[in-house]
Order: sequence, then C-alpha cells, then structure tokens
Amino acid sequence: MPSPTDDFTRLTDPAVERALRAWQRADSTSWLDAFVDQPGLTDDGALRDFGAFSAEIGNEYFTSIEKVSPDGHTVTGQFHSETWGNFRTFFRFVPDESGKFRQLDIGQA
Repeated sequence: MPSPTDDFTRLTDPAVERALRAWQRADSTSWLDAFVDQPGLTDDGALRDFGAFSAEIGNEYFTSIEKVSPDGHTVTGQFHSETWGNFRTFFRFVPDESGKFRQLDIGQA
C-alpha cells in the first residue's frame, strides 16, 4: 500500500496547504476547521455528503502531488483509496470571504 505524501512544495496557497496537510495526516479537527459549517462537496460533478467524505480521512490520501493550479486552489495528483484503489484525482478548494472553504470539488483527473 502506498504511503501518504508529505511533499507540499508545489502548494502555493497557505489555506490549501493547511487543509491538505490535515487530510494527509488524518487530522479531522484541523481538516474540518478549514471549512465553513456544512460546506458543499461534488465528486465528479455529482453532489455528495461532505461529512461522509470527511469520515474517510486516513483511508484516502494523495500519494503524490503532480500539479497545482495558478490560483493555488486546485491540487492534482496520484491518490489512494482503501475502497477504490489508486488513481489520479483533483481536489479544488473554493474559499469564501472569511478565508475558510465553502466548497470542495473532487474527481478523477
């Protein structure tokens, strides 16, 4: 089984880096703190339950980060899921005016 990456050198947005570090380290408290109450979530464009997705922390993670969008909000790389195996995916973090994320869009890349 591949290990979670701890190479965040490509990340340019500090809030995205904090959230992704929390996800990678299975730090639920810090992960949830990065988001507004009841944020939106889409998975390959379909609405999903953010709470159910967040409950998978520690079972799913990036094994490498390949690229980051110019605005720093979209991270693409190799991903491991204990349920679905290994595949290339993206996380797009959508901030609100408070600096927390109001939306997370994920999907295969």
